[in-house]
Amino acid sequence: MTRSSVFRDATVIAGVASTPFAKHLEPSEAELACTAIVAACADAGIDPSEVDALCSYTMEETEEVEIARNIGCGDVTFFSQVGYGGGAGCGTVGHAAMAVATGQAEVAVAWRSRKRGSGPRPWTNTTSPLQTPAQWTRPFGLLRPVDEIAMLTRRYMHEYGATRDHLANVAMAVRRHANLNPAAIMHDRPMTREDYMSARWISEPLCLYDNCLETDGALACVVVAADRAPDLPHPAVYVHAFAQGLPPEHQTMVNYFCDDPLTGPAWACAKRLWANADFGPADVDVLQIYDAFSPLVLLSLEGYGFCKRGEAAGLTENGNLEFDRGKHPVNTSGGGLSEAYVHGFNLIVEGVRQMRGTSTAQVEGAETCLVTSGEGVPTSALLLRR
Repeated sequence: MTRSSVFRDATVIAGVASTPFAKHLEPSEAELACTAIVAACADAGIDPSEVDALCSYTMEETEEVEIARNIGCGDVTFFSQVGYGGGAGCGTVGHAAMAVATGQAEVAVAWRSRKRGSGPRPWTNTTSPLQTPAQWTRPFGLLRPVDEIAMLTRRYMHEYGATRDHLANVAMAVRRHANLNPAAIMHDRPMTREDYMSARWISEPLCLYDNCLETDGALACVVVAADRAPDLPHPAVYVHAFAQGLPPEHQTMVNYFCDDPLTGPAWACAKRLWANADFGPADVDVLQIYDAFSPLVLLSLEGYGFCKRGEAAGLTENGNLEFDRGKHPVNTSGGGLSEAYVHGFNLIVEGVRQMRGTSTAQVEGAETCLVTSGEGVPTSALLLRR
């Protein structure tokens, strides 16, 4: 028995929940977090007093003591936070699963609560000293994450012949999925290719619809040992494998210090993920790929081995990313581009819905799901299965 096989399928995601998503919600981040966690426990048929592990983002504004007190936890015997913003989502669930699998806890909760839609933009701060590599880029105009990703996108287009039509394929596929999802912010806003092409620039070659939404909301999931699966109210969703990745000489977002800046953290994460799994990319039925920006989907398709380097643009053609037409259905709730942007946690919840068979854009017969966190930052990924 290998060490990875001890973790494999040892835990299940028993419950998931989310608050409504909106540009502005009145409750505080703490209240939103508690609402989502209590609802996820109810979805799992578990009382909040049973929760003894808490896993969240370092960027989470709600603290463990605040959550534990307000939802009514007993003794908490494991807690962790994962860094790097959008790269953390799958990591929080992975840590929760490791805590349960190793006996550190019985019931683990992972969550993300965020008021980005109504909150401040972190890159507007002009008073704090800049850290490397921002001190070498922001003075020359790379002020926002979108500016940094635009540079990588332009290089990808130059090297491999990708076009804005390929980025539009991503944006249109996830928008179509959002149009089927009543909880999505873009539920009632269809998008044509003409809409995409005529949208205003945000940072060339990225337009408005290449960028994620700015959203208030919270989501949570509950992880327990697999031997509790028969007693759960919903079909068990197994955490089959988990990995994190940080490649050598990486610099967050820009990756300029590497020989190849397009080989980002997804490549490092993928090596460990597939080594920990007993199936590979060809066996994945549905993908929930972190999409703060549309080109990240292309980079992740390559990084996680769904095609060779430079071939992801072609993989977006002919409806291949759509839930009822393609071989690689992506972000079936609408993702960060069209459902909501809560640092990617909604991709995890949608992965669970796909495995339960309850998605609004359900992939027929789906039994396996890849969920990824942010490419361009130290990242994480999950493989879920029915």
